Amino acid sequence: MDTNENLLEVSGLKMHFPYHTGSLLNRKKGYIYAVDGVDLTIKKGETLGLVGESGCGKSTTLRAVAQLHKPTGGSVLLKGQELTTATKAEVMRARKDMQIVFQDPYASLNPRMTTRDIIAEPMRIFTKAGLLAMTKEEMDERVEQLMERVGLSRFFKNRYPHEFSGGQRQRIGIARALALKPDLMLCDEPVSALDVSIQSQILNLFKDLQDEFGLTYLFIAHDLAVIQYISNRIAVMYLGVVVELSASDELYKKPLHPYTQALLSAAPIPDPQVERTRKRIILTGDVPAPDKARTGCYFYDRCSKRMDKCAQSVPKLKDAGGGHQVACFLYHDPD
Repeated sequence: MDTNENLLEVSGLKMHFPYHTGSLLNRKKGYIYAVDGVDLTIKKGETLGLVGESGCGKSTTLRAVAQLHKPTGGSVLLKGQELTTATKAEVMRARKDMQIVFQDPYASLNPRMTTRDIIAEPMRIFTKAGLLAMTKEEMDERVEQLMERVGLSRFFKNRYPHEFSGGQRQRIGIARALALKPDLMLCDEPVSALDVSIQSQILNLFKDLQDEFGLTYLFIAHDLAVIQYISNRIAVMYLGVVVELSASDELYKKPLHPYTQALLSAAPIPDPQVERTRKRIILTGDVPAPDKARTGCYFYDRCSKRMDKCAQSVPKLKDAGGGHQVACFLYHDPD
């Protein structure tokens, strides 16, 4: 793993969705602050896990990075190229280096296309656009190679998605994402819809592919055990912002942010004695509405350790030692 080269740099990323309320004659415009200033850096060859409650903005962040949603603000640098201001042609070329594995392995596959056509589609599109030069025979050969590599028989290439199990469909999605030989794979909860026994197989496949092809992952999951297993570093999101960022082992041994502590306390531990004696942190209150701009800490309404200044300003991600970053005034030097 190259620990010196940054493959992806995200800074101040915002994704605000406009909406309207009121009558036709008295309409008011508001915004859903889905992502409200995310900073992330992923080094070449590593896996950055993104974790948080449902609705915290994980998938929106991934889609904004991929430019499926045009960000409201911020910067996305892929291999040094700025994507937020890039033209459609430039984004198209960049997507050769950045592919997505979606959450639902059935909804992300065209039910009217064979497995061969699904995996070959990216190659056809980029060849037609003049960004790739492959003959039909070369595409067929690569499709068969990819199917075998992800654990599917090449003799199944003329089958349709409904003829496969959930795990096999996800293998097809992974093969499609590998078709253009990307450097970065954006994985949007790729194992959450699968049985637990199949999850481990797919996670091991991701690890094997990373070792073989030098892949870099931005990996989203809500399962804390999955994130711990697959990730080198973990970013914890809450209400559209990153509140803690650390090496995987360090985060689980010493969570700093009150939200991270509560999140990890809810994760089951496969040790009956420890599970019986440990204390669960119960958060009070509800998650604030995402249509309100924040002037203080995003976690203020539910935090048992809040202070007066937490309501007045937003804490920034700062190093609390050893590269462990946390956005909390409990760990900031006094002004």
